[in-house]
Amino acid sequence: MNLSSLKSPAGATKKRKRVGRGDASGQGKTAGRGEKGQKARSGGKVRAGFEGGQMPLSRRLPKRGFRNPFRERFIAVNLIDLCRKFSKGAIIDKEALWASGIVKKKGDGIKILAKGNIDFPIILKVAKVSQAAKEKITAAGGSVEEVI
Repeated sequence: MNLSSLKSPAGATKKRKRVGRGDASGQGKTAGRGEKGQKARSGGKVRAGFEGGQMPLSRRLPKRGFRNPFRERFIAVNLIDLCRKFSKGAIIDKEALWASGIVKKKGDGIKILAKGNIDFPIILKVAKVSQAAKEKITAAGGSVEEVI
């Protein structure tokens, strides 16, 4: 087998349709564009959401609320999850949480919450930690470092 003998399988390629090449071709005269109107003209396009002059749906519906484009999304992880996956003296950071499978989706950072108890020391390096979680970790002999 060599590269010069390769061919695409039968039916994989189609000839392109040549329109506007006379009535005998089957795609002559209006070239498949119908009769008249904006879309029959060259360069004739209708912008997205345009409904022929009728008030568009996007303007008919009521507007409510505000979506902050600068909002930061933190992924919540509870202490009980850390107890299940990690052991005494473990260094827990973003990469360790990702590798352990606790964190599966991307966000702007990870926040540790206080649900559950921890009874062994750990070293925690994440973006945010709740006050109650920080107290539980330090009470168990661990340390908390907030990194960005």
